[in-house]
Amino acid sequence: MNIQKIALIVLSIISFQSVFSQKDGYWDKARATTEEITVSARDRIIIKTQDFPEGTTEVVYRITLLDKNQQMAGSLVSVLKAIPDPTGISQGSAGAVFIVSKISGDDKCKYAIFSSSDLAAKYKENGKTDDACLVQDTPVSKDAKRLSTEKSACMKSNSGNLWFGFESKNWIMNQKIILEVVPWVDNKLSRGWTLENRKAIIEQCKTSNMAQKMTNSDDFCVCILDKIQSKYKFKEFQKLLAIERSKAFKDFGNSCFNETGASNVVYNGLRKQASDLAKQGLYGAAIAKLNAIINNNKATALDYNAIGNSYILTKQYGKAIKFLKEGEKLDDSELLIKLNLAHAYLLNNNYSSAKAIYKEYQSQNVTDSLGWTEKVKQDFETFKKAGIKNDDFERVLKLMEK
Repeated sequence: MNIQKIALIVLSIISFQSVFSQKDGYWDKARATTEEITVSARDRIIIKTQDFPEGTTEVVYRITLLDKNQQMAGSLVSVLKAIPDPTGISQGSAGAVFIVSKISGDDKCKYAIFSSSDLAAKYKENGKTDDACLVQDTPVSKDAKRLSTEKSACMKSNSGNLWFGFESKNWIMNQKIILEVVPWVDNKLSRGWTLENRKAIIEQCKTSNMAQKMTNSDDFCVCILDKIQSKYKFKEFQKLLAIERSKAFKDFGNSCFNETGASNVVYNGLRKQASDLAKQGLYGAAIAKLNAIINNNKATALDYNAIGNSYILTKQYGKAIKFLKEGEKLDDSELLIKLNLAHAYLLNNNYSSAKAIYKEYQSQNVTDSLGWTEKVKQDFETFKKAGIKNDDFERVLKLMEK
């Protein structure tokens, strides 16, 4: 198998792997570094890369030493066009072989990479590489590597640039070195949403009134973060007026409240609190919880029944009738509402309306196991314990015996 066929197979493998593991980003060819350096015999030189764009998570570099009058066979930028995902470069040795220059001279050099100008300057002065984030101490005529924020100290601590230090190993002649550095930009991070910035939004969300009503607000806050990231770059969001940021949080919060199911959690929590308060005889507090659900247009027929029952037990019969009728509109078949409506009419001195309802449903069950008449008896006992007395209680019970 000849060299051309091997090269085609290598390229096919890389392309195949890239299709199935592509990252969401791009090679920033506009801000790639391409420097042709002449290093004097026995000299050291420092080359600073172009400024890396915001969101750079990895770089690929290639170093090639050329003999006099040699030209590069192809730029690193053109090579990377065939590799849409930087992880393809690290798939075994194939990717590294692919991006190494196809031509180089007999000269060799050592090099080191530094993450700050101060460290690079010290190297140029004394040749020590103790502070380098990467050292190639064996002289080479060509080299290529990928540096990522996940694995490379150079990228973890860099401030937007790298400094390459070269030391000529030619004791007589100058050396011609080609340095190429191409950054990979993560689309999401290029918008300025670093880990720290995302954490700040999550923390702000968790202190909001809406989030504090939830037992677990993680999904809700992540939803808000996603929406903010989609609409704004981080710097854009930071430049908004405080009132504009507050409105953005509110608008996205209202949307996420329903999308993440957080509304169900919150309203179910309010229902349980209202039920527990009613069992303790704290009907006014129970009404407040139920009103919070109703005012947000999230009430069910049973919510209206519950608030109607609490209004009856606090002797607010007109309000009870009002809310129970709203519940009827949602579910006209709910007999608990019908029964409480009859009670409210009775206690509000409207015996005729109450009588019609008591008689109409007396042969049915209000639940799967509790009959209408039995429920009436239970409710009348509850009313008496709450200090609610009415001469028509016995009259109603006798009515249903007929």
